[in-house]
Parts: sequence; C-alpha cells; structure tokens
Amino acid sequence: MPVGLIRTLVLALSLLPLSAWGQEHGHGKAAAPYAGMQERQIKSLSDRDVEELRQGRGWGLALPAELNGHPGPVHLLELKDELALTPEQVDTITQIFEDMKSDAIDAGERLISAEAALSDAFAGKSPDTKRLRELLADAAQARAELRFIHLSRHLSTPALLSQDQIETYSLLRGYASDPCSAVPEGHNPEMWRRHNGCE
Repeated sequence: MPVGLIRTLVLALSLLPLSAWGQEHGHGKAAAPYAGMQERQIKSLSDRDVEELRQGRGWGLALPAELNGHPGPVHLLELKDELALTPEQVDTITQIFEDMKSDAIDAGERLISAEAALSDAFAGKSPDTKRLRELLADAAQARAELRFIHLSRHLSTPALLSQDQIETYSLLRGYASDPCSAVPEGHNPEMWRRHNGCE
C-alpha cells in the first residue's frame, strides 16, 4: 500500500470522534440502549414518568422559566423560611400551586392517554400516515398544554417577590454565581456558609 494512502487513512481514522471507537455493533449494551423498555405498558413513558404526571409534578417542563429568574411555586413554598416569605405571600403562592397542580393532573392524564393511544397503534396493525399525524397532534397538544400550565404559573411569581427574595432563591437553588461569595441580607453568615458548603 502506498505511503500516501496509509497516511490518509491514519489521518481519517484519527478524526473520528472518540465515541465511534467505543461503539459496539450488535454485541453488548451499546447495541441495546432500549432493552427492557419493551415491557412498559406505554412505551414512551416510564412508570416514574406516569407517576410524575399523575401527581401533577413539574416533569422538567418549566426549566426555561425556572432557570431564568422566574421561581416555581413548589420550590418557593419549600424555601419559605429561608426566603422569609410573608404569610400573605405564602397564601398567594399556595393558591397558585394548588391551581397549577389540579390543572397539571388533568393535563397529565390527557398526555398519558395520548401516549398510550400512540403506543397501542403500533402494538396492533400499524397506523397509516394520516392516523399517525392525528395521534402525534393529540400528544403534542396535550404536552404543550401541560407545559403551558407549569410555565404560566412561573410567570405569576416574580411580581409577588422582592428582588432580594428572587436573588436568594437563585442562590439557594444553585443557579446564581458562587453562593459563598455573597451572603444574602438577613442571613446568618456562618450558617449560610455552612449550609452552602463554603470553607
């Protein structure tokens, strides 16, 4: 084999991503990342997913709000003491949470049903493309509604809070810069540093 061709092959192989070298083709776990999922009742949802949806939990759907300074009602209530929420704030946030949870449970059930219908369609006779589009539209609409419910409640919280409470929330949730560099007003510096693992 000519030296130039060997160099070209070596160069080409060296440019492959490292993950390509570790791939297994037909043998072992890398070839079966979904093994076991075929036992799920709804193939696209784990038992934990279904439980989260049935409990009205966030399921990570509100991350664009949560990570951009719009606190979630659940976490605000969990941190009410650290944030020094007033009784009025707690009452209002509790109502937002209860409304959100009720709406999210209903929407979660619609999403579960839509995903179950999609899974069932493939378990029987394969759906035609028209039916597939209908099933996908139903699932997408249910998911969008559920996401709206969670995100819209995050829109409600900033107006109820002081800027200091929002900043403290971000620190406590680990979204802000180093919590060890600044102790929020009203917090015991020693306890704050201990709580946040500062040296």
